[in-house]
Amino acid sequence: MDLVYWLLLLKAPHLGIKTFYKALQHFETPQQVFLASHSDRLNTGLFKKPTLTYLASADVALVQADLDWMQKENCHILTLIDKRYPSQLKTISDPPPILYVRGDVDCLQDPQLAIVGSRNPTTGGEQNAQQFAADLAKLGLVITSGMASGIDAQAHIGALEQGAKTIAVCGTGLDRIYPAKHKSLAHQISMQGALISEFFIGTSPMASNFPRRNRLISGLSLGTLVVEASIKSGTMITAKLAAEQGKEVFAIPSSIHNPLSEGCHYLINQGAKLVSSVNDIVEELPKDSLSDILPQKNTDSIKEMDKTGSKVLKCLSYEPLSVDQLVEKTRLSPQVVSQELLLLELAGKLEKTHAQGYVLIK
Repeated sequence: MDLVYWLLLLKAPHLGIKTFYKALQHFETPQQVFLASHSDRLNTGLFKKPTLTYLASADVALVQADLDWMQKENCHILTLIDKRYPSQLKTISDPPPILYVRGDVDCLQDPQLAIVGSRNPTTGGEQNAQQFAADLAKLGLVITSGMASGIDAQAHIGALEQGAKTIAVCGTGLDRIYPAKHKSLAHQISMQGALISEFFIGTSPMASNFPRRNRLISGLSLGTLVVEASIKSGTMITAKLAAEQGKEVFAIPSSIHNPLSEGCHYLINQGAKLVSSVNDIVEELPKDSLSDILPQKNTDSIKEMDKTGSKVLKCLSYEPLSVDQLVEKTRLSPQVVSQELLLLELAGKLEKTHAQGYVLIK
């Protein structure tokens, strides 16, 4: 029953998130807002006349579509006080009072890394998004993005192909899929991770919804990786929001002749971490947030490497070697070398030098 009042209060005209929380602070619960007298509501000075009229006559029929949706398999509506509400999201200045979730609710609490970028990326950008998502997913991080065309979609696919979890933050109601061509992708994400939204069931895609959506992408995550982006883009909004939320921002550089490198290069100039491998990301993330996933993941991976014999480990010595030198010696791809270096570093078998080289620990 409490959920009905949360939904009804959010549906009130001229009542944004800030006013919602002020009302909650004053009345303690959404239900008490509706049970209060007209004069009590009026005296708070929080509500405009249309809002007061609505509060006096709001009916459950206004939120019936949302309640009906919640009865479907794997469909959930979480209020801010629900213990399943993601704790990372609670730390931002304007967390959504309600979250709609389709899929695995529990994965919302797992450590996440956002990967975002252009809707019209280069082939290299698509490959980077998919590969970084795959490598980070192997380490146990949930990949979070916005299910848009281009970089977002490739990030989700990179995680899905590893059998890993991924979260898509939607700018519509969860009964709508946008873009429509991602219907199959959305289904896969809901089966292997989760689709989430703060928008009521029936909400169509509107331009104003997507910047709001972006704050959730960054807010859920420990950091945000920008793969490719133009200066004036939604991706840059996400990066800005991540910085404002006190989250790490990462960017992949590329050719100065690539117009989609402008956003990444600008972010790097502003203090974002330049990224060439997953090592560059993981070493900046708060270790206490990763403690539940990295030890087991890396122990298993190190055991596997010990079993087959790590080419990288065999090539290392007490003299620093760069990634390029190790690629040449092992004849492995840069991504594979970087992955093994990260695992070996976390296992305490090597360390990174100031010259971007790697040495065995004596």
